[in-house]
Amino acid sequence: MTALVFTPEHDELRRSVRRFLEAKSPSAAVRALMADETGYDTEVWKQMANQLGLQGIAIPERFGGSGFSFVELAIVLEETGRGLVPAPYLSSVVMAGYAILDSGDESAAADLLPGIADGSRVATLAFTEDSGRWEPDAITMPATADGDRWLLNGAKSYVVDGHIADLLVVAAETAAGLSLFAVDPATPGITRSLLPTLDQTRKLARITFDDVPARLIGTPGGAVATLPRTLDKVALALAAEQVGGTQRVLDMAVEYAKVRHQFDRPVGSFQAIKHKAADMLARLESARSAAYYGAWAVATDSDEVPTVASLAKAYCSDAFFFAAAENIQIHGGVGFTWEHDAHLYFKRAKSTQLFLGDTPYHREQLAQRIGI
Repeated sequence: MTALVFTPEHDELRRSVRRFLEAKSPSAAVRALMADETGYDTEVWKQMANQLGLQGIAIPERFGGSGFSFVELAIVLEETGRGLVPAPYLSSVVMAGYAILDSGDESAAADLLPGIADGSRVATLAFTEDSGRWEPDAITMPATADGDRWLLNGAKSYVVDGHIADLLVVAAETAAGLSLFAVDPATPGITRSLLPTLDQTRKLARITFDDVPARLIGTPGGAVATLPRTLDKVALALAAEQVGGTQRVLDMAVEYAKVRHQFDRPVGSFQAIKHKAADMLARLESARSAAYYGAWAVATDSDEVPTVASLAKAYCSDAFFFAAAENIQIHGGVGFTWEHDAHLYFKRAKSTQLFLGDTPYHREQLAQRIGI
């Protein structure tokens, strides 16, 4: 991708991922997994890794991945967002994967990333606490040195896929400042519990730590610099997901407007419906531009990443929520029913709008980053 132009290879990647997800994760499968405590299909997860190599797509080759860029990763995320795919892709590949990569700890990356890349290890990043604040400076959980090891005490909340992860990357405070630690969740002293969520396609957990031994990733205090960079990438990953969801609800609305008739004509011929669809499309295209530019910025290691991350997260969040709400309006009464998928996208739109900071939070962050 040069100057925001996708190559034929990018287009083929998108088609391949879409075909796979439509076959392996249709609406019926998504609904079944919503009711399942695990929240994802382990066989499909293995196939994503073995057949398409999706988990390792942006992980460097020296750590077991394919070595592609954030652009290719964004394409995959857009398709997973389009299908509301219930899988630990965001948590394992993006959140934990980039936290380890950004730490600069080659030894930890060599040990931990190959399992993430081949799908044999599900990881997640645990940083938010019970306060519900998303800023790194809101982290207060202590990590104390105990000889040649570290001990963690406290709790983390809203941990994506934290109930099933095989590896926890935990952000905690040391005497030197914010630091990252690798923790085996099977270690005694860890308690994990599912949290009730609006969006049942993405599970969240609360995890408590009681004198839990942990492995330092990077250097003591190193996460002060690296965690914000990781969270910017997570914000852009969410933006790509939101673009996929926005496109899908627009497609759903247009398809329904063509087949639903009132007064012997398709409802899509009514001016009010046309205006709604046009507004959805306008917001989608602007959101797509922001998300794609953000992916390009990460791929080229641009200084603009912090700025465009907050811009994209804010705009794509609002675009998705707007489109999901309008989709329900266009569908009318049937859109409110449990049997219709429109409400699933509405819930995902609202949950991702709030996750990692809502729109006012990111607009304020954007203003600070550009010096307003």
